[in-house]
Formats: sequence, structure tokens, C-alpha cells
Amino acid sequence: MTSSTSSCQKKIQVSVLTNVTQNQFVNEIYPKRLPVIIRGQDIGPCIDCWKSMEYLGKKGGSKEVKIHVSPTPQMDFINKNFLYRSLPFNELVKRAGADKQTEYFISETEKYYLRAVGDNPRTDIADINKQFPELAEDISIPPFFSPDRFFSSVFRISSNGIQLWTHYDVMDNILIQVTGSKRVVLFSPQDANYMYLNGDKSEVLDIDNPDLEKYPNFINATRYEGVLQAGDILFIPALWFHNVIALEFGIAVNVFWKHLDDNLYDNKDTYGNKDLTPASRAMQIMDRAMKALEELPDSYKDFYARRLITRIERKCLQKSFPP
Repeated sequence: MTSSTSSCQKKIQVSVLTNVTQNQFVNEIYPKRLPVIIRGQDIGPCIDCWKSMEYLGKKGGSKEVKIHVSPTPQMDFINKNFLYRSLPFNELVKRAGADKQTEYFISETEKYYLRAVGDNPRTDIADINKQFPELAEDISIPPFFSPDRFFSSVFRISSNGIQLWTHYDVMDNILIQVTGSKRVVLFSPQDANYMYLNGDKSEVLDIDNPDLEKYPNFINATRYEGVLQAGDILFIPALWFHNVIALEFGIAVNVFWKHLDDNLYDNKDTYGNKDLTPASRAMQIMDRAMKALEELPDSYKDFYARRLITRIERKCLQKSFPP
């Protein structure tokens, strides 16, 4: 059974603010820990020159980039309904900007998605200044965080219609939509128990028409919705789930920064999406606790599981999310 969430799932429009100063962001927006669309910022000449496929291809050159190739617009990271392939950057731009392909990996209507990575993805972070230095000259990243807290700047290209899986990141970040437009849907960290998580990703692939027999509690999650136009910036606080659909071919730059103490982050994480180290330890302890409970008769297992849940709720859960 499927059902549109439009009439039965609570919706909140993401606030749109214009011409935000650094002081406003740091002192008024940031402490609220809510997603915000920021409009009218100066992001540099990229807003105009990246509209040209010829310009992009020339500036990005023929450097090989690793991409996702999907036969359908809706990408599923858990079940991997896409292929990993490589293309020269200028060829990717050409293909991603077209609705039908004369050369292809799967089909003439295949979709492309680039999430730039470091030169060695296992050890290097994504940084537009290193992977695409000539394109980096065109973009101005707003000074919304201290430069010494910078983690990564991820260059992204999406075919028209591409929908990315719902997931969360452990770092605060801004998504700078340079060209094209995107629909964004976000969910609060407090709705985590409705998201049917598999690691950092939600198993609910179709958030607009979810299978409510399989995911009955998803309907209880509140949707924060908005549309990014070219030049808009979306602030995504850490742990907020987000799902993105490219409404047309588009280019974006995603900037992550560390807002917590360095020792809380996994120092081998080059993507910014590994759980904080104390949280990972807690998950491992919980796995051992559940394994221990399996040794009990069912009625005892149920009883002690409820005790554990109650202790966690009393000790750890907040009635409201930060500030």
C-alpha cells in the first residue's frame, strides 16, 4: 500500500532570508539549529559563467572523474541501483546536461551524478581548490564559519531529475546552488525514530509515496520543504536528514566545517558522514547488549530491553533539540 504524504504528513516551509550578513548568520541563524535558505548572497562570477557548458568543459578540462550512473532518477544507495564509472569532466558536463545520450553505459536516458572526492578518496578530502582550481577561482564561499574549521568543499553535478537518498551528515554544511534548481526536503534529528535508518541513510526511498505498510511510522516525521534557485544557499545543520531532487541540470558546491571539538570526529573520515567516535562506541556497546539479551527467554528479554530503553530515554533524550 502506498499513499501520498502531501495530505497527511505535517509540512513546514524552510525559511528564506535575504542578504544575510556574517554577524546575522553567526548570532541569529546558526544558534537556532534549523535549516534556512539564504538568498541574494554574492557567490562570485560562477553564477553567470557556469551557465555555459562550453566554459565549464574548458575550465574543468578532461580530468577523469568518478561518477554515479543510474538507469532511473531515484538513486538508492543502500541497494546500489547505480554503477560507478569514470568520464572526462568535459564529457560528463555534456552528458549530464542532455536528456538523451548517443553514448551511454546503461541506456540512452541514464542519469549522472558527480560527488567530487579527493585524489585518494581514502586519505584525501574533497576540496574544490585542489580538484578544480580553475573553477574554484569563480566561486566565493560566504564567511559563515571560521576558516580554521573548514573540512571540505564538494563539487556536485546532477542530471535533471536525479533524486538523492535521504541521509544525515555529522557536520554543519551549506549547499551553494550555483546553477539550476533543486527541491529539498529535510527532517529533524528528533524524527530519527521515524526514518527507518540503515547506517546514516533512510530506507524510505520514495518519500513522496512511501510504502506505509513497510514504513508505517514515516508518516509521523515532519517535512521541512523548500526550493533552491540558482544562487541560493541552504544551511543544513548537522544530523538533519535531507533529500534532494534536481529539478533541472545543475551544479552546486557543498561546504562542510567542524563545529565540535576535533577529537569527537573520526580522523579517518574523508566524507564527513561517519558517526562521531563516542556515538560509534555507544552503538557497538548496544550491539553487544542486544546480543547478550538474546541469551534470555523471550519474556525476560522483553523485560530487560524495556529497562534499557527507559534508562536511555531518561538519561539521554532531550525534550527539544538545540539550541
